[in-house]
Amino acid sequence: MTYYYKGFPQSDRDEKISMINVDELEERAKKVMPEGAYYYIASGAENEWTWRANTSAFNHYQIVPRALTDMQDPQTDTEFMGMKLKTPIMISPIACHGIAHKDAEVATQKGVAAAGALFSSSTYANKSVEDIAAVAPEAPRFFQLYLSKDWDFNKMVFDAIKKADYKGIFLTVDALVSGYREANLRTKFTYPVPLDFFTRYLGAKGEGQSVAQMYAASAQKIGPEDVARIKKESGLSVFVKGVMCAEDAYKAIGAGADGIYVTNHGGREIDGSPATIDVLPEIAKAVNHRVPIVFDSGVRRGSHVFKALALGADLVGIGRPYLYGLALGGPKGVESVIDQLNTELKINMQLTGCKTIEDIKHAKISRIHYGLDAMPSNTDPSRMKPYPTTAENQIKSTNTDAVTGASQH
Repeated sequence: MTYYYKGFPQSDRDEKISMINVDELEERAKKVMPEGAYYYIASGAENEWTWRANTSAFNHYQIVPRALTDMQDPQTDTEFMGMKLKTPIMISPIACHGIAHKDAEVATQKGVAAAGALFSSSTYANKSVEDIAAVAPEAPRFFQLYLSKDWDFNKMVFDAIKKADYKGIFLTVDALVSGYREANLRTKFTYPVPLDFFTRYLGAKGEGQSVAQMYAASAQKIGPEDVARIKKESGLSVFVKGVMCAEDAYKAIGAGADGIYVTNHGGREIDGSPATIDVLPEIAKAVNHRVPIVFDSGVRRGSHVFKALALGADLVGIGRPYLYGLALGGPKGVESVIDQLNTELKINMQLTGCKTIEDIKHAKISRIHYGLDAMPSNTDPSRMKPYPTTAENQIKSTNTDAVTGASQH
């Protein structure tokens, strides 16, 4: 069935998803999501070279199988910042889960908690941190901070996440302005569902925020001193999110960061930047186990999780696949995506003799470079396929801007 928020269609499903791999969910999600919302999730910046390279560059690294290991029944349990998790797979923060499901981040948190994974929510979430926490009070969660120019807004956020028992902050430093996301421009996308922190701070003016409005409100100037200030005012651990070179890892740790988050925002910011897996070894060497490392961007396979762990990550985040799972199956759909990747990860563990996640960190990895593709963007008009029309993915134009997919306010 489909629920409508002021004419915008939202899935209300809660069912397990059958899949062979998580990639196939991308095409299936089109049947339950409006075109603008789908491409907001699916697309990257400019020609999407980095978006594609994030996944294809995992082929630069090869898992070396091991024989006669006398091992079976590998275990994916791990510990991170004192939190016990059933998997090293983490839910990376993404704005506005309400474009995928009517229960938005609340539904995502349910699925993540059921899978025993770490949840992280965005400053630009639809649901309140209180509602997210209430649905799974004992589940571990982190908060992704888009630092605001307005420190009264920041203080409101800090107070709320501490009361909601968030365990730490991922400070985003790689998205000070929005990347040139051509698919969003082609579909004239704006956020069709209110973002909680904007609404509670701005009242009615906080509804229907555009991407440009969100980024305009965030700080475009962030330096080492901000890490210390955020730690002091929030009282929480702070990871610097968006580190892509050793120099910045040194700088972040020197500023007091409690962890490093290696990401290029899923290829949504600078097109032509390196794939995250290619820079991870350099960063891990610079960090030298002084603080934990979180990694994401391009992860689509259990083997990708394995390689990232073997090359220095402590947790490995997924992004787009779980939002497709959310649209197709709600909480249980999110759980299904994590379960699928865990299944693949365990196969890799068995075939390399890795009984534990700690064992993966000492696994043998080879490195042979393969050429990356130079194909045009998937959202280039020359490659875009006709978008499917279904009863579930159509905007009711009575109360919405049928062009942009945004609710009228």
